[in-house]
Amino acid sequence: MIKSMTGYGLATGEFANAKFTVEIKSLNSKFLELAIKLPKSFADKELMLRNECNKLIERGKVNITITVESSDSISKAASINQEVLMHYYRQLKAVATQLDDPAGNLLQMALNFPEVISYPEDSASEEEWTWITGVFNEAMLNFQRFRADEGTVLEKDITMRIQNILSALDEVERLAPKRIPVVRERIKQLAEDYLGKENIDQNRFEQELIFYIDKLDITEEQVRLRSHCNYFIPALQSPEANGKKLGFIAQEIGREINTIGSKANDADMQQTVVRMKEELEKIKEQLLNVL
Repeated sequence: MIKSMTGYGLATGEFANAKFTVEIKSLNSKFLELAIKLPKSFADKELMLRNECNKLIERGKVNITITVESSDSISKAASINQEVLMHYYRQLKAVATQLDDPAGNLLQMALNFPEVISYPEDSASEEEWTWITGVFNEAMLNFQRFRADEGTVLEKDITMRIQNILSALDEVERLAPKRIPVVRERIKQLAEDYLGKENIDQNRFEQELIFYIDKLDITEEQVRLRSHCNYFIPALQSPEANGKKLGFIAQEIGREINTIGSKANDADMQQTVVRMKEELEKIKEQLLNVL
């Protein structure tokens, strides 16, 4: 069963007058690209979280955001050091008096001086981090479930297109033998028109014809194409992450389809090959988003 690289997971929880939210979003990428946004109080946990994500996510361009909303706004509010503020204010007022300068907004000026306003240091306990870890695990579970559901949709679509290629291959196998008499008659007619029927060495003509028709033989390509398609299905249904492997098999399928097209020498067969190429291109587009 394949998984999509596109995913989304969200989980929330409340602990000690705070609401924790974990959001995980991902898009397709050849490698794992992690962007983690944590509250400042949990900055030291980023490496631990990154290592955990490396084990669980595998590939994709992933954004993880953890937010904390405290219901205790007073504990987070800035505080004013009144003693320092009054000290600055008195000095400013004394200078203004000595300079005989009208006292302006001295209070505003004093508030901008160092150490007048202070903010509480961001800190968090291990108990809070343990709680956030639980919320993170829930978000990750939702994220993985989303990826699996998207993967099921992709698997159905890709399987259908592989079956379409196999159906088109059946049609190619039906059309292939019919080309030979047509090609033989066309070449014979051209030779007679250019050389004259009486000037043609029949033995030599048959030898050259056999050589030419042998170059149009697509038996090996048909066998290999069917083999690649039959191998593709179990690889698609494998429990392992097989996105890259499926991409390699798709390349081999494309190689055989192109060779059949170059040897077709038949309008109906060329049209069938074009349909096979269209299905394969859609498969390749889908595989870009397969884990």
